[in-house]
Amino acid sequence: MDPRVDRGGTSLKNNLRSKTFWSQVLLWLLPLVFLGIFYFFPMWKIVSISFDRAETGFLAPLIETISSPSIQKVLGFTLWQALLSTIITLLVGLPIAFLFARYNFKGKSLLRTLSGVSFMLPTLVVAVAFNSLLGPSGWINLGLMSVFDLSAPPIHLENSFTAIIIAHVFYNTTIVIRMVGDFWTRINPDIENAARVLGAKKWQTLQKITLPLLSPALLASALLIFIFNFTSFGVILILGGPAFATLEVEIFYQTISLFNLPVAATLSLIQLLITLALSIIYTRLSSKISQPLNQKSSKTSLINISSKKQKLFTGVIILFMMVFFISPLVSLATRSFTRLEPERRQREEVEKGLTLDFYKELSNNENNSLFYSPPVETILNSLKNAGAAVLLSLLVGLPASWALARYSNSFSSKLLDPILMLPLGTSAVTLGLGFIVSLNKAPLDLRTSPLLIPFAHALVAFPFVVRSLTPALRSIKPNLRRAASVLGASPMKVLRFIDLPLVGRAVLVSAIFSFTISMGEFGATALVSRPENPTITMAIYKFLSQPGATNYGQALALCTILMAVTTACLLIIERFRIAEVNEF
Repeated sequence: MDPRVDRGGTSLKNNLRSKTFWSQVLLWLLPLVFLGIFYFFPMWKIVSISFDRAETGFLAPLIETISSPSIQKVLGFTLWQALLSTIITLLVGLPIAFLFARYNFKGKSLLRTLSGVSFMLPTLVVAVAFNSLLGPSGWINLGLMSVFDLSAPPIHLENSFTAIIIAHVFYNTTIVIRMVGDFWTRINPDIENAARVLGAKKWQTLQKITLPLLSPALLASALLIFIFNFTSFGVILILGGPAFATLEVEIFYQTISLFNLPVAATLSLIQLLITLALSIIYTRLSSKISQPLNQKSSKTSLINISSKKQKLFTGVIILFMMVFFISPLVSLATRSFTRLEPERRQREEVEKGLTLDFYKELSNNENNSLFYSPPVETILNSLKNAGAAVLLSLLVGLPASWALARYSNSFSSKLLDPILMLPLGTSAVTLGLGFIVSLNKAPLDLRTSPLLIPFAHALVAFPFVVRSLTPALRSIKPNLRRAASVLGASPMKVLRFIDLPLVGRAVLVSAIFSFTISMGEFGATALVSRPENPTITMAIYKFLSQPGATNYGQALALCTILMAVTTACLLIIERFRIAEVNEF
C-alpha cells in the first residue's frame, strides 16, 4: 500500500474524529452550563449549608437530623405512603394498560387523553378536585345528606391518609397507562398465543411470558411513580392537613414558617440523595423501554371487541375510568359554578341552576390587600412565565436531545444522559430552596428578577423535553443526513432541511408539555415567587388558605380555568405526538 494513501486515510479519520468531538462539545455546552448554574450550583449550596453545621464531624448534621424522632416520623411516613401509593397505582393501572394495549374501541384516544389530565394538573388542583367531590361540602356528601336527610356529612376523608392515597393513585395512574401500555402494545401477541397453543394456562402465560417482557416498563413506571409520591407536596398540604407531613412539606415548613434554612437544607440533602439514586436507576430502565420489543406493529396487534367477556371487561374499565378520573374534574368544574345559599348553609343545600359569582368575585379585593393582583394580571403572569419557560427549555433541550440521538454510543452521551434527568428526581421545593440560598449574590442575584420563576419552571420541564425529543430524533434515518451531505449540504442545512422538519411535531409536543408544566408548577414557585407577581397556582393556594366560602369558590374558579387550559394542551399533544417513538 502506498504510504501516502495510508497517511491520507489516517488524516481523514483524525479530521472526522476532531469534527465529531467539537460537534459534541458545542451541543453539550449550553445544556451543561444551564444545569451547572441552575441545578448543580444550587444543590451544592444546599450541601454546603448542611455541612456548615458540622462541628463534631462531617456527617454530624445528617446524623443529628435523622436521629430526631420527629424527622424519623416524617421520613418513615414519606417512604410508607410513597410505597403503598405506588403498589396500589400499579394494581389499578395494569388492567387499564392492558385494555389500551390490546383492544380497539371508540373514544379510546379521548379517554386516554382525559386520563392524563390529572397528571399534568398541579397536585394542588388534584387535591381541590377530590375535596369538591368527597369533602364535607363535596357533591357525594351533599347528595347523601339530601337523600337520607342527614344533618352532617357521612363521608369523612378530609385530612386523612385514605384521601392522600386516593389522590396519589388518581394523579399517577396515567404513568402506568402510558409507559406500560405503550410498551405492551409493541409486544407481539403471537408470543402469548404460542404459549397458549403449547398448553400454558392464562396465569402461566402471564407469569412466564407477559410479566417478564413487561418488567422493564413495570420497574421504570414504578420508580417514577415512587419518586413523584416521595416528593408529594400539594396533596399532603391540602388533603393531609397538619397531621401528615412528607419531607417535601417539612422542607417548606422549615423554610417559610420557621426560617430555619440549615435544617431545611439538611432535609433537602437527605431527599436529594434518595431521589437521585432512584432517578439514575430510572434512566437506565427508560433506555431499555425506549426501543421495546417490536416484532409487530402496534396497529396490527390491536383487536376489535367482539365477545361478551371482552365487552364486559371493556365496559367495567371504562366505567371505572369515568368515575375515578373524570368525575373529580367534572365535580370541580360544576362546583365552581354553584354557590351555597347563606341561609341554608348549615344543611348544605344548594341553589338550583348555575352562577358566575365566583368568577366575578375574582376581581373584588374584599380584604384591601396591598399585594392584590386582578385575575387577568395573575393569568398573564402565568402565561408570561410559561412562554419564557418554553423558550428556555427548548433552547437547552434541543441540543442535548440532538447530542443523545446522534452520538448515542459515545462516552459523553452515556455519561450525561442520566445527569440530564437529575432534575426529574429532585423535588420542586428543594429546587426552590436551592435558588433561594444560591442565587442571592452578584452576578447571580436573581431574587427580585422576573426570570427566576421561568428558570425554575424550565429546569423542571427540561427532562420531559429531552425525553420527548430524543426518541423522535433517533427515529430519523442516518441515510437521509448522509445523502444530504453527499449532495453538498452543510451541517446547518442538514439541521434546517432534514432534522427540524422531521422532528417538528416532537418540538411542538415538547413546547406544549413545557408550557403545561409551567402553568401548573407549584412547589418551586411557592418558595421563589413574590407576592406582587402571583401565578395561578399561588393565587389558588392563597384563596384556599383563607377562610370563607367566597375564597374557596374563587380557588375553584381558578382551578377550573387551569384545568381547561391543561385539557386543551393535552388534546393538542395527543393530536401531534409521534406514535411509538416517545418516551413518557
